[in-house]
Amino acid sequence: MWFPIAVLQAISISKAINTQEAPVKEKHARRIILGTHHEKGAFTFWSYAIGLPLPSSAILSWKFCHVLHKVLRDGHPNVLQDCQRYRSNIRETGDLWGHLHDRYGQLVSIYTRLLLTKISFHAKHPEFPPSLEVSDEVLEKTAGTDVNNIFQLTVELFDYLDCELKLSESVFRQLNTSMAVSQMSAVQCRLAPLIQVIQDCSHLYHYSVKLMFKLHSCLPADTLQGHRDRFHEQFRSLKNFFKKASDMLYFKRLIQIPRLPESPPNFLRASALAEHVKPVVVIPEEAPEDEEPENLIEISTASTTEPQITSDIFEQTFGPPNGIRDDRDAQIESLKKEVDMLRAEMDKIKLEAQRYITQLKAQVNSLEGEVEEQRKQKQKALVDNEQLRDELERLQRAKQDSDRSQRLCAEAEKKANATEIRYTKLKEKHSELINTHAELLRKNADTAKQLTVTQQSQEEVARVKEQLAFQVEQVKREAEIKLEDQSVQMEQLRQELDARRDELDQAQRSLSHVKQAGAELSAQVEALHAEKEVLRRSLSEKECELLSTRGLVEEKELQLSQEADKATREIRDLQGRLLEKSNQEKSLQQKLLDEQFSILQETVREAEDILRDAVAKLDDPLHVRCTSSPDYLLSRAQAALESTDALENGHAQYVASMADAAGLVGALALFAHLTADTIVNGSATSHLAPTDHADRLTETCRDCGQQSLDYLGKLKDKQTLGCAELGDVRRALRGVLQLAQELRPKSLDIKQEELGDMVEKEMASTSEAIEDAVRRIEEMMSQARSESSGVKLEVNERILNSCTDLMKAIRLLVTTSTNLQKEIVESGRGAATTQEFYAKNSRWTEGLISASKAVGWGATQLVESADRVVLHTGKYEELIVCSHEIAASTAQLVAASKVKAEKSSRNLGRLQECSRNVNEMAANVVASTKSGQEQIEEKDTMDFSGMSLIKLKKEEMETQVKVLELEKRLEGKRVRLGELRKQHYALAGAYDAAEDGEAKPAPAPRRGILKKPPLAQKPGRGEPERDAGLCPPHGANI
Repeated sequence: MWFPIAVLQAISISKAINTQEAPVKEKHARRIILGTHHEKGAFTFWSYAIGLPLPSSAILSWKFCHVLHKVLRDGHPNVLQDCQRYRSNIRETGDLWGHLHDRYGQLVSIYTRLLLTKISFHAKHPEFPPSLEVSDEVLEKTAGTDVNNIFQLTVELFDYLDCELKLSESVFRQLNTSMAVSQMSAVQCRLAPLIQVIQDCSHLYHYSVKLMFKLHSCLPADTLQGHRDRFHEQFRSLKNFFKKASDMLYFKRLIQIPRLPESPPNFLRASALAEHVKPVVVIPEEAPEDEEPENLIEISTASTTEPQITSDIFEQTFGPPNGIRDDRDAQIESLKKEVDMLRAEMDKIKLEAQRYITQLKAQVNSLEGEVEEQRKQKQKALVDNEQLRDELERLQRAKQDSDRSQRLCAEAEKKANATEIRYTKLKEKHSELINTHAELLRKNADTAKQLTVTQQSQEEVARVKEQLAFQVEQVKREAEIKLEDQSVQMEQLRQELDARRDELDQAQRSLSHVKQAGAELSAQVEALHAEKEVLRRSLSEKECELLSTRGLVEEKELQLSQEADKATREIRDLQGRLLEKSNQEKSLQQKLLDEQFSILQETVREAEDILRDAVAKLDDPLHVRCTSSPDYLLSRAQAALESTDALENGHAQYVASMADAAGLVGALALFAHLTADTIVNGSATSHLAPTDHADRLTETCRDCGQQSLDYLGKLKDKQTLGCAELGDVRRALRGVLQLAQELRPKSLDIKQEELGDMVEKEMASTSEAIEDAVRRIEEMMSQARSESSGVKLEVNERILNSCTDLMKAIRLLVTTSTNLQKEIVESGRGAATTQEFYAKNSRWTEGLISASKAVGWGATQLVESADRVVLHTGKYEELIVCSHEIAASTAQLVAASKVKAEKSSRNLGRLQECSRNVNEMAANVVASTKSGQEQIEEKDTMDFSGMSLIKLKKEEMETQVKVLELEKRLEGKRVRLGELRKQHYALAGAYDAAEDGEAKPAPAPRRGILKKPPLAQKPGRGEPERDAGLCPPHGANI
């Protein structure tokens, strides 16, 4: 069944470019190439290639690049122009896979760069076909004799060869080059495009050698040292590539790879060119079965051929049935012979066709040369024809001019009557010109007066100059126009006189004819003589008038020339003065620029001294005792980062107008001080930070100083002033900002403007939690009185009363702390609002919030523990631990409040008294709990009188074992408690990882009572300001 070429090409494209990790079959690629020759372009190929989902599969993109490379090399010459239009699609595919970490994707990115380089090179140099097969004569003609062209072409060939070698190196880098691996389809999929790379590299290497020898014959050897180094590197890479490829079994059956010499050519010796051998790549003839077209539609022939094959094998083995040999065997033999003969003839036909194709190509080349010669001759003939046509038109115009002059002669008689009128008009114009000249003289005098005044102002000089130039030009144009009119009128008068002379000659001839005619005409002759005399007199008068007019015109021309010379001298004088003024202005402008630049340099040097002093603080041992907080470092780094914007604007303004450096100088001073402050405070902050953060912060500050010094160094040189950028400085400052943010306490994740509201809410929440705790204790008291009696009632009442007293003391403590905080805010905020004061002292505010949360959470836990003890579902130890926790939390709240309070404050004294009261009430809770526990718990009598010696010894050993087990468990729990507290303080931002030694922690509450309470949640303890010397307590022992 017959299919159109476009359909066959489309089917071959879909079969050649797919997602299977196997090499592209040659028959599919050959059919695509034949399609480009049939349609004289790659329209069909690109119309189908655009629709391929290249971003979805790296293998699909890799095989697309392979097919495109083959089409470029072996396709129709117009394929290059079609590919030019799709350069953006190829580039987008390469950029997409270049950003992805995919093995095939990286190869696709490199392959697309090679294809783009190939398309650009052949589009720029159409003498080189995409297959790179040109003769040495064409190479010489393309290179030409211009050294610059040869140099540029050599560089482009080197770039081309670099792209080819980079692709081969990337492929071999991903593959194992053993002989067995090269037979795998996945490996062959990567290796297949290297066949085209080998073909390209052989030609590029040969052309590079030729051009390098040619360059060395034109330029000195030192100038081409870089070219030689680059060629030697490419030679080693290419030799290594050819060696690896020739060792692979896959390439041995597909391509014959040339061998390069052991050493690169010696370009310093011209005779070495004769030793150079052009590397030739040979592609073996493909198998005949590859030449057979593939069935595009599946034809079910298997069912019919399989029985025949089976019967043939049976007959070959056992012979035909009944011992009779079928005639089909003879026919098969004859057909086989005919097939062999046809194959031989086909081979001969192919060889002849190849020769014919070669001959036809040579004829085509010669015909193309002849066509080019004919085209040049045609162009030359067109140019000659155009010149002849112009000459003909010029002659025609000359003929027309002569006819027009004859008509003018005929009209001269009519114009003679208008001569008088024109002469009067000329006189009027002459008088007007005299008046104008007088007016100009007056203006000139006025201008001379103005010039003495305008010497003080450059703008007035320029304006007067423009006015004078305009007036002089106007006078010149008017004089020229009038002179042209007068010359035209004089020419017309001359023509009229000539015409009159001709008329007189004609009249004389007519008079002689009249005399010969007879005497009867004598009267007429006399009249004619009289008329002749009149005409002579009029002619003489006209001549006199003409002479007088000519004298006047000459006099006027002389006057105009004198005036023009005078005006020219004045203009030259003004120009000289203007030039002097402009030189003075330039000198002043240069002096101003130098002064501004010197001011800038002084500022830069001062800024460098400030920054060097700040960087020196990083290694100064005396600076180790200086400390700072991350919040202050954050504010300093943010200010320094914001100052870079003003510095960048000032730099841009100075580059645009170097006469004003005020903005840049001010921005430089601010930037230097803020950056130095950031570096110094970064060093101080690192002294209290963990080791890892301290090292990173110190290095980031040192990098910030170095980048700032580099930027200032660029500002000191006029050549590098314009290209100085702040990108690295901003990056270093952002690093300091990030580290300062990491070092900030992580206890509260709220905005600073919300801190004030947060303090009030937490204090109110704490008060509500305490009120709720008192109410619940009263409810438990009434419930215990109704449900218990005797010793239990007494114990429960004593415990609940002590808890109530503790809650009242805590409530009084919270109220006093709230009053003290209000006093601190009112005395310290000044003109700012309460929220602004809390935001300014965020660290202190966070400590208050954390302490308030801890108090509320402790009160809630105490109530729940008391409830469980009263209901006999809890343990007495829970109350003891909760009491310790409340004492520690209140101590934290008191310490946080004391940071900003004045020593003479009454509220501070009350707060300390309330703190002592809370400690006493907590001690009462612990004491009542322990006494109640002793009353409730039953004590064993420990009567050992009935036990024997063996039983006593056994009981003693078991007791010792239990004691050891309990001690081991106790030690493990203590270690766990220490780790929990470390993690707690680390999360709260108050734990110092560099702290040496292990402190034995106080007992902590058990896991069972550290659950989330319903009323308040235990927060992480916020780290108060280190500068104030405040640290959260580990606990309080009553």
